[in-house]
Amino acid sequence: MTASHRLALIQRASEMISAARYVVAFTGAGISTPSGIPDFRGEKSGLWQRYDPMQVASRSAFFHSPTLFFDWFRPLFMTSWDSQPNDAHHQLSALEKQGLLKSIITQNIDGLHKKAGSQHVLELHGTALTFSCPKCLTSVSGEEVFSQFSSGNPSPYCANCSGILKPDVVLFEESLPQDIWDQAQNEADKADLMFVIGSSLEVYPANSIPQAAMRHGCKLIFNNLSRTPMDEMADLCIPMDTAEFFPLLMTQLIK
Repeated sequence: MTASHRLALIQRASEMISAARYVVAFTGAGISTPSGIPDFRGEKSGLWQRYDPMQVASRSAFFHSPTLFFDWFRPLFMTSWDSQPNDAHHQLSALEKQGLLKSIITQNIDGLHKKAGSQHVLELHGTALTFSCPKCLTSVSGEEVFSQFSSGNPSPYCANCSGILKPDVVLFEESLPQDIWDQAQNEADKADLMFVIGSSLEVYPANSIPQAAMRHGCKLIFNNLSRTPMDEMADLCIPMDTAEFFPLLMTQLIK
């Protein structure tokens, strides 16, 4: 991409955001890879290139093979716990503070949007940073689980009943939390501009959110390094790294 083409894309995105009444961001793994979080579907670094998701990341795997489940999940949790937001997370938070962004709908479980200070975040697939006990329903903080893992526990245990703690994420064979899903659909209904950032748009039903927004006339901006199955729906496609794009966008917006 030439420098002039890149500048034209940034200027057009800035114009669309400035003209919009209700901007919603929809984010996927690509926004967090610059923070060191592995994605799930990338050709080279995707977790599903290394693991069979139904064997390690399903509800059945958690209850029937918890050791195998946590062999997969423990490194992901430790990485998420230690990771920090990158420029894209911080710039979305800044857009929210300026009143230019109303909400973030994210497929990510790393909690980085909230770490960056964003307030209205809908985590469609839950969060890896808190846990619950399926036996006694006790809620447990990430700090406690981090301490257990750091002490060498291969699986985290509930202090109340000794049950194995389950991360508050949506696994395969589980439904999305209905209240979060309803809120996400409501945000899509209100949006007149949706910014799709770092999502492959391959995971159903999350990928139906931009489609639903488009059906009532919402404009779509896609910021992804790779093409998606829905690129033809977009009003603007920006094939740039999110952590590189957002500082340039913010510079344009404050001119």
